[in-house]
Amino acid sequence: MARLKTSTQNFTQIKDIQDDIVLFEKGEACLVIELNAVNFSLLSPAEQDAKIFAYAGLLNSLSYPIQIVVRSKKLDISSYLRLLDSYRERTQDETSSSQIKKYRDFVAELVKVNIILDKKFYVVIYYSCLEKITSLGNFAETAKAGLHSKAASLNSQLLRLNLRARTLQKDELIKLFYDLYNEK
Repeated sequence: MARLKTSTQNFTQIKDIQDDIVLFEKGEACLVIELNAVNFSLLSPAEQDAKIFAYAGLLNSLSYPIQIVVRSKKLDISSYLRLLDSYRERTQDETSSSQIKKYRDFVAELVKVNIILDKKFYVVIYYSCLEKITSLGNFAETAKAGLHSKAASLNSQLLRLNLRARTLQKDELIKLFYDLYNEK
């Protein structure tokens, strides 16, 4: 009887990750940019309007498709609570120790009442072999050049929104895909 061999790579169609480029089986590639979050509700109405108009300008300026991914993950703060406990134990000053205990108890109660989420924001830029005809051996380099050009353009638009952006590198991409396909 033949054994069926499967892997996450077969499921995701990922062929390889080279530097900051994800290569797919069917002649496509992508680059993933992580963005910092902005608490929109804390902005003044004028600042909110400015962000909305700048965001609309960014979307209207694009000549290539992007994918915006928002990843929400329940945050486990048990290690943070243990850290606070260790600070409290090492503190010589009784007032500081009492304040740390009050803060720790507040955080522990807050987590019981509310779900604490870690939100990550990503922009995915794609490249297709149809964008420029290349030999198979050159695809990775051609895709890299094309994606970096698109990323530079997008990053200049993101700066207008005061968003810090950074391109994920190979190790970060591997961790991201592993976490996405192995959620608890």
